[in-house]
Amino acid sequence: MSSIRSNRRLLMAAGTVLALATTAACSSSSTSGSGSAGGAAHKKVTLITGVKSDPFYITMSCAAQDEAKAKGMDFNADGSAQWDVSVQRPLLDSVAAARPDGLMIAPVDTDALTPSLKQIQSSGTKVALVDTVVSDPSVGITRISSDNEKGGRVAADALAKQMGEKGSVIVISVKPGVSTTDARIKGFTEEMAKYPRIKVLPTLYDNDQPATAASQIQSTLAAHPDLGGVFAGNTNTGKGIATGLKQAGKQGTVKVAAFDAEPDEVAALKDGTLQVLVAQDPASIGKGAVDQLAAVFDGKPVDKSIGTNMVAITPANMNDAGVSKYFYKSGC
Repeated sequence: MSSIRSNRRLLMAAGTVLALATTAACSSSSTSGSGSAGGAAHKKVTLITGVKSDPFYITMSCAAQDEAKAKGMDFNADGSAQWDVSVQRPLLDSVAAARPDGLMIAPVDTDALTPSLKQIQSSGTKVALVDTVVSDPSVGITRISSDNEKGGRVAADALAKQMGEKGSVIVISVKPGVSTTDARIKGFTEEMAKYPRIKVLPTLYDNDQPATAASQIQSTLAAHPDLGGVFAGNTNTGKGIATGLKQAGKQGTVKVAAFDAEPDEVAALKDGTLQVLVAQDPASIGKGAVDQLAAVFDGKPVDKSIGTNMVAITPANMNDAGVSKYFYKSGC
């Protein structure tokens, strides 16, 4: 998510989603779901993200929308209110019925949605996996995401420095079985093993609920007075941890490294509640997915795997133009 996510988050906020353009009705039915000759123009492409209200996915959707428009493609975005297989599956059922030419999707589970995605692929829809992936390598013409394991390592090193390389540290994330946040946790815990005076506590999962993360960090503080740091696996978790620390009067005392750079997290970085943000580049993910689908439609080569940039944001560099461009959007 991306992030966990935040977890790592879907559909753009009101006003950011384009309906399928009426010009699509003028296209020949032979183009639907086929990726047939004729190029990218007027091809129907759908984006399904992880949580519709998450600025990470809003930023991704805005960039994908702009790129699709530039290429003359008919773009539609959809999403759910929470990171949950049972909520995302009906959206996939709708895609299967509509049979667009291309589907960009951030699957909320590494395995549970694979049968639906394979069915959609078999009908002729080209699938691009964005942000998160599934275990089956046959799904997707391309997979575009951050190097989340590396991001976890970056977070560990930055947080260890903030903690003076001593004390207890905990990871709070979305849920097990999410490719992005699983990789972040792996990178973080492996890197923290390099700091012998830091004790890594068992990972907690908040089901992408900020209120749960706030409660968990307060309970952890009570049980572990030496808690010196916490790693938030995604946007919503970072938001909840910031709230919990403020309520506990531990703002700035317990150091926090969080994934993503959504508006609330940036505000928390400014006021000292968060010390490090590991920002992804969701705009590049959205643009890249559209570009890869367009390549397929144009009969050009496709990159099977694409990694995008990440940047560590701190109070010292957050005003630099080369860094602030990674801040996420709350709308297009």
